[in-house]
Amino acid sequence: MRAPDWLTKRPVAHRGLHDISRGVVENMPGAVQAAVAGNFAIEVDIQLTKDGEAMVHHDDALGRLTDGSGLLVQKTAAELKAITFKDTSERMMSLSDLCTMVSGRVPLVIEVKSHFDGDRKLVARMRDVLASYQGPAVGMSFDPDQVLALRELIPSLPRGIVAQRNYDDGHWTKLTQEQRDSMLYLRHGFQTQPHFVAFSVNHLPAPAPWIARNVFGCPLLSWTVRTPEQRAAAAKYADQMIFEGFVP
Repeated sequence: MRAPDWLTKRPVAHRGLHDISRGVVENMPGAVQAAVAGNFAIEVDIQLTKDGEAMVHHDDALGRLTDGSGLLVQKTAAELKAITFKDTSERMMSLSDLCTMVSGRVPLVIEVKSHFDGDRKLVARMRDVLASYQGPAVGMSFDPDQVLALRELIPSLPRGIVAQRNYDDGHWTKLTQEQRDSMLYLRHGFQTQPHFVAFSVNHLPAPAPWIARNVFGCPLLSWTVRTPEQRAAAAKYADQMIFEGFVP
C-alpha cells in the first residue's frame, strides 16, 4: 500500500487549529471545527482510558490544560468527559465523537499515544471506531510496537512512524536505553512497514527520513512547524508540514 495522495495535499493542523489566546484549546471541538473551516487536515492524539475507550487528548495525565489530576488510563471515559478545562467550557472528546464531528470533510492524522508497555487495546479500539468511518484517516505513533499493532490490527489503514534524530531529552527518560535505541534511524521499518514518516522539523535534514522518502517512497511530514525558519525547512526537506501558532 502506498500512502494516499491526500495525506500531503494540505497542511496539517497540530491538535486542531487551536489558539489559546482566543479560548480555542488544542484537541478540543473548537480547534477541530476551526481546522475544518480552514480546510486543513487535523492531527490529534488519542489516549486509552480505564474502560478501553480512545479519548482525544495529548497528555498522559490531567492538569496542564484541565482541572484535576491523575493518569487518563486510570479514569473511565465518562469521568474524563466530565472534566472541566481551564480555558474553555468544552469537554474532552472520544475518537468516535471526533469522527462524528469531522464526518469525512478533512483528513484525520491520528497519533496513538503509548506507555511503551506492549498494550494494544488503544489500537483495537481505534480499529472498532474507524470500521464504520468513511472519511480519510491515517494512524501513527512514536512507539514501533503500536505501529506494528496498526499494521496487524488495521492493515487497511495507512500508518506512519513519528520520529526524531535522537531521544536524549528528558521526555524519553522513562524509557529504557534499549527502547530508545530501537526507535533510532527508523531501524524497525522493515517490521512495521510504515507508509509515511512524521519527523521533527528541528532535526531535518537527517539520513533516515531521507532514505525513507527517496528510496522507499514514504511521504515525509514535518512537525511541529511554528516559525518562518521551520516552515522553510519543511518546504525544503518534507512533503508537508504539521503546524501550529499561525494560519498558512
